[in-house]
This record gives sequence, structure tokens and C-alpha cells, in this order.
Amino acid sequence: MSKILVTGGTGYIGSHTLVDLIESGFEVISIDNYINSDAKPLESIKEITGKEVKNYVVDLCDEEALHDVFKENTDISGIIHFAALKSVGDSVADPVLYFRNNVVGLINLIECTLKYKIENFIFSSSCTVYGNTETLPVTESTPEQEAESPYGRTKQIGEKMLKDAFNNSQTKCIALRYFNPAGAHKSNKLGESPVNKALNLVPVVTETAIGKRDNMTVFGNDYDTRDGSCIRDYIHVMDLADAHTKAIKFLLDKKQSENFDTYNLGIGNGVSVLEAINAFEKVSGQKLNYTLGKRREGDVIAIYADYNKAKSNLNWTPQYGIEDIMDTAWRWEQARSK
Repeated sequence: MSKILVTGGTGYIGSHTLVDLIESGFEVISIDNYINSDAKPLESIKEITGKEVKNYVVDLCDEEALHDVFKENTDISGIIHFAALKSVGDSVADPVLYFRNNVVGLINLIECTLKYKIENFIFSSSCTVYGNTETLPVTESTPEQEAESPYGRTKQIGEKMLKDAFNNSQTKCIALRYFNPAGAHKSNKLGESPVNKALNLVPVVTETAIGKRDNMTVFGNDYDTRDGSCIRDYIHVMDLADAHTKAIKFLLDKKQSENFDTYNLGIGNGVSVLEAINAFEKVSGQKLNYTLGKRREGDVIAIYADYNKAKSNLNWTPQYGIEDIMDTAWRWEQARSK
């Protein structure tokens, strides 16, 4: 049984990936400093899997504390790195905070990876590395444009650092560039539950529907899209978790020859903000209170994925669509609001 270290393990995607890893037979440990989460997902993971996950409350920017984790766990076979700040708007407001947290934290993790000879590394990247691309759907070879936000730039920088750092080492790395994670675990015991104010579309929708918010705003209705709102590729969080498990297995099985490679993860269909709202209203039977507002700085107009490389190499295919996403997210919202 291989031991996998998951950073950001109590966060939204990290916690769902821990479930998938455990159910796939892996031993897991977590690092999370609870900057945008808390310990509750660990209880949910135990309820779902029957396994207790040890979490180290460590900031990746704290070199000494981070090294202590690796000294205590000399049998780590691979790392899946989620821990990062991820709000586009907040990164525009405070870019230095994002550079310090996302970039310095990754540098420290890379140093530990090399020092303790960890040979397998999965990086949580993002479609934001492509910028405001004019080529759709996006493939892994689509040229990167200028990042639209400091958050996106930290992902571009992160990928380049990993490629350079592992170039002459035994470590193999995969950067998973995913699009818009959403939805919740089918048990209704685990879902998106940020400590700070939710900014992603789907939790904003469900919080509005259940009354935690009076209304919500659609940012921009004058884009050059079919209904004027931004277009995104929404991927179910359990599809995403499955991809991380398959990617770490791919590396553990020595199937990657390059030291660094990239994969897109999405469902391959663009869904506009207004179409996503319509899908929610259909599956929930709830009428959503929303207004049309001005464009938001840092948002790209439209982006969605070509995931054929992941399908071919990792044997990964998404199982859920936008209505599944909205249905599980809504049931999770109802469960956590009781």
C-alpha cells in the first residue's frame, strides 16, 4: 500500500481526493493549515470510508515544520499538491499574498520532494494558465497567453518551477490543468464548504437558493457568447478526484518517461453562467434570485477543455454533467444547512 501525502487535504478538492485514494487502496496523510477550511471534512471522510486521516496543521511557508512532516513519514511514495489560495478577485486585490503563499509554499515543497527523494508528484494546476485564449476547445498544446490574474500567474510560475526543478532528478511530475470543479460527494456528507465567503458559481447558486444570500450577481451579460455570460467547463469534483488517483497510479506504475507532463481535466463542453443557473433551477425546482451585473476584472470570456490526452493515457473519462453537478451540490447544501 503506497502512502500519498495530500497538501490542502481538508479543502474542497483535496478532501474528495482523499476519499477516492482511500477507496482505491492507498494510505494517506494530509497537510492543511485551515486557512480556508477546517477539520470537519476529516470527520466526513471517516464516515464515508471508515478510515481516519492524520492531518498536519502546517503552513507550507514554514520550512522547519514542513521538513518535520517528511522526517516523520519516511515512506511517502507520492505527493498530490492542492494547497494554494485560489480566488481570482482576491489575487487581483493582494497579489503579493498570492505570490508568497502559492509560490514560496511550492518552492519549500519542491525542496522537500528532492531532499527526501519522493519520485511522484501531482500538481493541482488550472485552466487559468492558458489566459484569454482564442482557441477552443483548449488542448495541452494551446499556447499560453498572459495570465488574467495573479492567481493564474502563480499557476503558470508553479508549472515552470516544477518542470525546471525535476528536470535532472528522479522525480516525475504531472500538472493537472482543470477547469471549474463543482458538485459534491453522493453521500451528502462532503462538499464545498469554504470557511471564507464562497466565490465560485455553484456554491453561490446553492447558498442563494437556500437563503444564505438574498441574491446573486451574474458578472457580465455583454460578452461575445451565445447568451452574453461567461462560458466555463464545469467538472464534477468526484471526476476530478478520480483523475488524481489515476494520475498518481500512472506515475507509480512508471508509465511516464518525461519528468514533467500536463493534462487537461474537463467535460469538454462549455456551459454559460446563465445555462448553469437554468440547470440548477431544473434539477432543484427552485427559482433563483439573481441580477445581471458588470464584468468582473480577471475573468476570461470563454474556456473549455479537450480531455482526450487524459482519456488516452490515464484511462480517465468524466462521468457527470452539469445537471449532476447541480443536483449533488444542492443536496449537499441542504444537508449542511440543517
